[in-house]
Amino acid sequence: MVDSVEQMFEKSGALLKGHFLLASGLHSPVYWEKSLVVQYPEYTEKLCRMIAEHFRKSGAQVVAGPTTPGIILAYETARQLGVRGIFAERDESGPGRVFRRGFKIEPNEKVLVVDDVMTTGGSVRQVIDAVKKLGGIVVGVGVLVDRTAKSPDLGVPFYACHRADVITYPPEQCPLCAKKIPLVKPGSSQPKT
Repeated sequence: MVDSVEQMFEKSGALLKGHFLLASGLHSPVYWEKSLVVQYPEYTEKLCRMIAEHFRKSGAQVVAGPTTPGIILAYETARQLGVRGIFAERDESGPGRVFRRGFKIEPNEKVLVVDDVMTTGGSVRQVIDAVKKLGGIVVGVGVLVDRTAKSPDLGVPFYACHRADVITYPPEQCPLCAKKIPLVKPGSSQPKT
């Protein structure tokens, strides 16, 4: 029986160890490959249940997440709350995210924002902005893993299924580089050249 969030990530092969180039440009010996955990419906259901239970009394009328795997998380969390689940895509005309495909948020509609792994909070902030542009009210943010240096201040209640303290290094100070361990960009099996 898998009990903890970290065990779910380990058993699914989503907790990787090595030498990784993060989206922030920093290097890390650990990477949380969230896509690997959401391929297992049992884990996805359990993780989203944690978020849904935490925000059950928030009055959320819709759950929104950023594209992928936020789509899966928004759907499953919404299913457990008995509300709609939608997703925001990258805005092709500029920075940020937008709701397309007929997804709507009514003025004053209460929205729970979900995401997978929070490192910088960029995707979550973009979804929050997209919700507010449509007049929605963000009632909270739920993520699977919070790996920020300190819990983010998003101006709304925040919940993480798991808090991970992950070591990061600026490239010029990276001991993994000094040991000549190949640098891997997540989502790719090729070392960075």
